[in-house]
Amino acid sequence: MSQNNQTTRVPVLSSNGKPLMPTTPARARKWIKLGKAEGLRNKVGLFYIQLLREPSGYNTQEIVCGTDRGKAFTGIAFQTKLATIALFHACIPGFYKSKKTTKDRQSVTGKMEKRHELRRTRRGQRINRKVAFKLRNHREKRFSNRRQEKLPPSIKANREMELRILSEMSKIIPISEIRDESCGGNSKGHGFGISPVTVGQEWFRVEASKLAPLKEIDSLDTGKYRTQLGLVKDKKDKSKQTPETHANDAIALASTAFVQYKAFHTPKNHGHHWVGECVVTLSPFIVITRPKLFRRKLHQENYSKGGILKRQGGTITPFGFRSGDYVQAFRNKEAIRGWVGGFTNSGKTKNISIYDHNWSRIGQFNPNNVKLIKRSTRLCVVA
Repeated sequence: MSQNNQTTRVPVLSSNGKPLMPTTPARARKWIKLGKAEGLRNKVGLFYIQLLREPSGYNTQEIVCGTDRGKAFTGIAFQTKLATIALFHACIPGFYKSKKTTKDRQSVTGKMEKRHELRRTRRGQRINRKVAFKLRNHREKRFSNRRQEKLPPSIKANREMELRILSEMSKIIPISEIRDESCGGNSKGHGFGISPVTVGQEWFRVEASKLAPLKEIDSLDTGKYRTQLGLVKDKKDKSKQTPETHANDAIALASTAFVQYKAFHTPKNHGHHWVGECVVTLSPFIVITRPKLFRRKLHQENYSKGGILKRQGGTITPFGFRSGDYVQAFRNKEAIRGWVGGFTNSGKTKNISIYDHNWSRIGQFNPNNVKLIKRSTRLCVVA
């Protein structure tokens, strides 16, 4: 049940699009070379093959998905009894960056707060305070906002990103079960549900159960399964994009379907021991973020020269690219790949801004030297 350096696995689809059991890379290469299959890549960056002829069988084994949810990052793993299929480190977009004292204005919470601020400013400008209060231009409420039925936008964005990864993977892997860690969130002073992570937990489980049966795993059990598998946990900085921060815990959660810590009794002895088998192998490790685009902002907040409020936001550029497109450009004969995040189109300057998956700008490039690789999927994926 310890980690094994065996080869990784490649997901397989039948000719009619039905997920089959993953195969080895050597066999996948052989099938592609012989014309029996073609290699593809899904929207979350995982390579798979699709058969071009009828498979020898449709029998599958258990493939369990483990989800280790955090406030700003989530680990997702797909595990069988004898192999690890894929690992994901999702940088969920709802909250502020980890260990940052100032608010991240590009997160969902930051955008919603700024939108609220700008809306109040605009509404205040059209109120005539010289007339009586009841005659002023106040907008009536359009719906009851006290029903407490909606998820907060930040939490919904986080859960939807996790569900999208599960949905895309369910198209190429026959997931037999999803094992979701219990987040806790209760305290003696405030009762249940005080943690923002737990607010959307039940909503996520209802939606995820439509893809595969879901089982809750106690968070107190994660550590002992991780130790039994010989996996390492990085508790100092959970923002590091490595398997040790979240993905290894997801493997431990998935392994609970194959190994158990059971009690035993004999005429001379009793106690607990480990039963079952689960082998951790090499597998693709994929980091997923979301493009930080201003989609609904009307204009920049500060006036430029001449009292002009410049445009800000939107996904369309005048050069045939869209914000979030995966592109390639060259700088000093070096190929630069990244995602379109903005542009400049003035009388003197025309360029496109390219960003990495952490949404740090790599540079600005002439549109004529930028080549489109893939249209935007609203995800930034690095394997």
